[in-house]
Amino acid sequence: MVQENRSLDNYFGALRQYWAQYGYPDQSFDGLRQFNPTSGPRPLHGAPPSNPGCDPAFPPPNDCTINGQSPKIKSFKLITQCSENTSPSWNESHVDWDLNDYTGLSPAKMNGFVYTGAHDARVVGFFDTDGRRAMGYYDGSDLNYYYFMASNFGTSDRWFSPVMSRTNPNREYLIAATSQGTVYPIGSNPNNSQPLTAKTIFQALQAANISWKIYVNPTNSGCSGPPYSSACLLESSYVKSFQWGQTIPTQFPNNIGTIGVANSDFDNDLKNGTLPQVVQIEPASNAGLDEHPTNNDSSPSRTQSGADYAASLVNSVMNSAYWKDSVFILTYDEAGGIYDHVAPRRTVNPDGIKPVDLMAGDICANGTTGPTCDFIYTGYRVPLLVVSPFAKKNYVSHTKADFTAILKLIETRFGLLPLTKRDKAQMDMTEFFDFINPPWLTPPVPPTQNTNDPCYVNSLP
Repeated sequence: MVQENRSLDNYFGALRQYWAQYGYPDQSFDGLRQFNPTSGPRPLHGAPPSNPGCDPAFPPPNDCTINGQSPKIKSFKLITQCSENTSPSWNESHVDWDLNDYTGLSPAKMNGFVYTGAHDARVVGFFDTDGRRAMGYYDGSDLNYYYFMASNFGTSDRWFSPVMSRTNPNREYLIAATSQGTVYPIGSNPNNSQPLTAKTIFQALQAANISWKIYVNPTNSGCSGPPYSSACLLESSYVKSFQWGQTIPTQFPNNIGTIGVANSDFDNDLKNGTLPQVVQIEPASNAGLDEHPTNNDSSPSRTQSGADYAASLVNSVMNSAYWKDSVFILTYDEAGGIYDHVAPRRTVNPDGIKPVDLMAGDICANGTTGPTCDFIYTGYRVPLLVVSPFAKKNYVSHTKADFTAILKLIETRFGLLPLTKRDKAQMDMTEFFDFINPPWLTPPVPPTQNTNDPCYVNSLP
C-alpha cells in the first residue's frame, strides 16, 4: 500500500523522541536532529534544520526572493493536520536539491523547499505564500498509530522514492521499475501520449501462476455499484498507465476489486480465504484518505483521517487468518516537496532511457545537462512500515534503497527475474525479517489513530 506525498522528516523525524518517551531502546535513526539524544548512537542532537525564506521586502504578487535578507525558516511542529500542498514535480524537486544548482553538479544542499513551497503558493493562491509549511513535521502525538507500528515492527532511514518527480512516474516504478523516461502523467504532452509498454510485475506474476489482485476504493470515483465494473475501477489504478494494464478489464476482470467500502472484495477475500499471494492497494484519493496535503483550501484534506484509514487496513490483516504468513508494506509515493534533510542517492538508470517528455523551459530541457537530469538519482526519502509476524522488533534498516525494493522482495519470494536494472540493484528486504523465530506470531495491540487534531489552512503552525 502506497500513500501520498510525505517525507520521512515530516512524518518520522521525531521518532527517537517517541522512543525515549515510551521506553523503547534508542538506536541510530536519521530523523530530525533536534530529537536526537546528546549521547549514544549517532547521529546526535543538533539545532533544528532550516531553509532560507522569502525576503519580506518582496511580498506577493512578487515571486519569492531569496537573498542576503532572507530569514531562516526552521523545522517546526505542525498543529494543524490540514496543510496546503507543496509540489514534488520535476522542476520543484530539482530546485529543492539546491537553489543554485538544479542539475546536480555539486552535492545537494537541500535548501530549496521553502522557495518552491512559496513560489507555488503565490501562483495558485494559497495562504502560505512564504512556503513555511514545507518545514513542518508531525510527531508521535499526531501519528500515534504510525509511531507505534514503526517502533514495534520495521522501518528505514534510507528508503527513497525512485524518481525526483511527482506521483505518476514514481508509481510507474512501483509497478514496472521504470517510467520509460516519462516524468509527467501519461497523456500530458505529445512526447508521452501513449501508454507505457514496459513489463509490469503483474505480468510476471501471471506468467508464473502467482495469484495477484489490485484493490481500489470506489468512493467518489464516479463508479456505480455494487457491483462495480472492472473497467471503471481501472480508472482509479495507476496500472492504467501501461498498455498491458489496460487489458485487465477484458483479460483479468477478477484481478481488480474494491476496498474500503461495505462488503468490499478485500474484506470478503480476507474472510473467505481467497486473498491472492500478491496484493496492491491503490490510494483512496477520491475518498480524501490518501494523506495527500490539501490541494483546495475550501476542502482541506485531513492527514489523520488518511492515517486512520491505512491503520484499518493493516489491522484487518493483523486480525485475519492471513496474519501468520503475511507481510504488509506501507510507504509513500514521493516526499511531496516537504522538507527532508537527506539528499537523494546515486542509483542506476533502469533501461538507459533519459527523460523524454520534458517541456520547454523545464529544468534539464533544451540541452541542459547534469547528474540529476537522468534517472541515476533516487527521489527523496519517504516513510516506511514493514508489518509482519516475521518483522524484527524495533528494526531500523540503514540500507540505501528505493521502493522498487518491494519488487525485488516479490521477485525473491517467487523466483522471478528482475524487470529492469533498477529493481535488480535493490536490496531484497529480507533483512527486515526473522524467519526462524518469528517475533510477532501474536501481533501487538496498536493504539487507535488520533483523528481530532485541529484542521485549518489559513494560519501556521
